[in-house]
Amino acid sequence: MTATTAPEHTTGTRRVPVSRGYSFELVKLVSQWRVRLLVLVCWIVPALFVAGVSLQSTLPSDTLFGRWMHATGWAGPLVVLGFAGTWALPLLTSVVAGDVFASEDRLGTWRHLLVAVRSPRRIFAAKVLAGLTVILLLVAGLACSSTVGGVVTAGNQPLVGLDGHLLAPADAAGRVLLAWLCALAPTLALAAIGLLGSVALGRSPMGLLLPALVALAMQVAQMLPLPVAVRLALPGYAFTAWNGLFTSPAQVGPLLIGIVVSLVWAVLATVLAYLLFLRRDFTNPAYDGSGRRAITTGFLPLAGLTALTVAVVAVATPSTGSGIEHDKVQRSVATAFAHLYRMQTEQLNRPDVTEAQLRATAACNKGGGQVAPQGAGNDWRCVVTWYLPGAAAPGTAIYQIDVASDGRFVADGDGPKEVNGYFLVRTPTGDTPNPLWQFDGNVELLDPTPKG
Repeated sequence: MTATTAPEHTTGTRRVPVSRGYSFELVKLVSQWRVRLLVLVCWIVPALFVAGVSLQSTLPSDTLFGRWMHATGWAGPLVVLGFAGTWALPLLTSVVAGDVFASEDRLGTWRHLLVAVRSPRRIFAAKVLAGLTVILLLVAGLACSSTVGGVVTAGNQPLVGLDGHLLAPADAAGRVLLAWLCALAPTLALAAIGLLGSVALGRSPMGLLLPALVALAMQVAQMLPLPVAVRLALPGYAFTAWNGLFTSPAQVGPLLIGIVVSLVWAVLATVLAYLLFLRRDFTNPAYDGSGRRAITTGFLPLAGLTALTVAVVAVATPSTGSGIEHDKVQRSVATAFAHLYRMQTEQLNRPDVTEAQLRATAACNKGGGQVAPQGAGNDWRCVVTWYLPGAAAPGTAIYQIDVASDGRFVADGDGPKEVNGYFLVRTPTGDTPNPLWQFDGNVELLDPTPKG
C-alpha cells in the first residue's frame, strides 16, 4: 500500500510548530517509567558507586585510573566513563533512541499523531530533539554524579596521568570534563543508529537492540589485531581515545579523528532515518518495517561510509600496522617511569631529581626476544635504566608489560624489590602502594611525523 501522509500546508488549519511537538514528545518520553528510572539511576548510582569503591581497602586496579581512586576524587569519574563507554551508554541509547519511533508502531498511534501535527517532517524533528535531550540528561547525570562522589570522598587532589606526570586539580577537572564531552560524539553516533533502527524495523525488537549490538561489535573489533586505520575509522574508538588527554603532551590526533568519524556517522544515520521515515507506510497498523529498504537505505550506506573512512584515515595518517611499535613502547615506559620515580622520591623524602638528571631509558623485547617487538600482548618485558647524580653506576628495574590493542599498557614491577616491589608509602592522603610497583601508560598509535 502506498504511504499517505498529510500535506505540509492544509487550508483552514493552523501549522503546529516544532517547539510544541518537541515539548509533547519530551513529556511522552519522561512520563515513561523506565526513562524516569534511568534518570534517577544516572544521577544517583555513580556517586554511590565511586564513594563506595573509594572507601574500600582494595581498588579496581585493572580498570584505567582505578588504582588512584584513594588518592584523588578525579579518578572516579574516569573509571565511570570507561564503564559507561563499554556498557552504559550503548544501553541508554538503545532504550531511548531505539524506541522513540517504534513505540508509535506498537501503540498504533501514527495516524492520530499525523492528524494532530500534519507534518511527518516536524514529527521527525520533534522526536529526534526529544530523544537527544533525554540522552544528554542521562550523560550529564553520569558525569556530575560520579564527579561529586569522587571529590567528596577522596578530595580535590592532583591526578596521576597516563605518562606518570601529575595533573593539578584544576587541570585534572578540565580534562575530566573534556573527556566526558568527547564521549558525547560516539554516543550521538549510537543514538542515530538507534533512530535508524527504530524507523527501519518498526515494532521489531531488533530496532531497540541495534545500538547495543553495534557497540558490542565495535568493542570486539577493537580487541582484534586490526590496523590503526580500521580502528580509527570505527565510531566507537572515541570511547577509548580520550585516554590521550591524560598524557603530556596530549595525544589528541586519534581523539580528533575518532570524534570526526563519530559525528559523520551520527549525521549520516540521522539523514537515512529521516529519508526512511518520509517514505514509510503510515496507513498499515501492522507495519513492521521494510527489510529490503532497511538494507539498501540503512545498512549499505553505513558500510560504504566505513570503507571510505578506512581509506581516508589510511591515506591521511602515517602509521601502519597495529601502531604498537618497539620504539614507542620503550619511550612510553621510560617516560612514565621517570615521572613516577620523582613521585616516589618525594614520598620517601629523598633529594629531588629531575627527569633530565635521571636520563631514564627502557630496553624492551617481546616473547623473550623470540618474536618481533611490535603489536599487543602480555609478553613484553622492559629493563629500565636511570642515573642518579653522584652515583657510581646506573640503576636498573625490570617490568613485565601487558599492552592492549588500543595502546594502553600495564607495567608490573619485577624487581628489584626496593625500587618497584610492593610496599606502602605514607602520603598526606594516607598510605598508598609504591607508585613504581604497577602503573598504567598509553602508547600513541599514530606516528608523530610521517615516515620517510
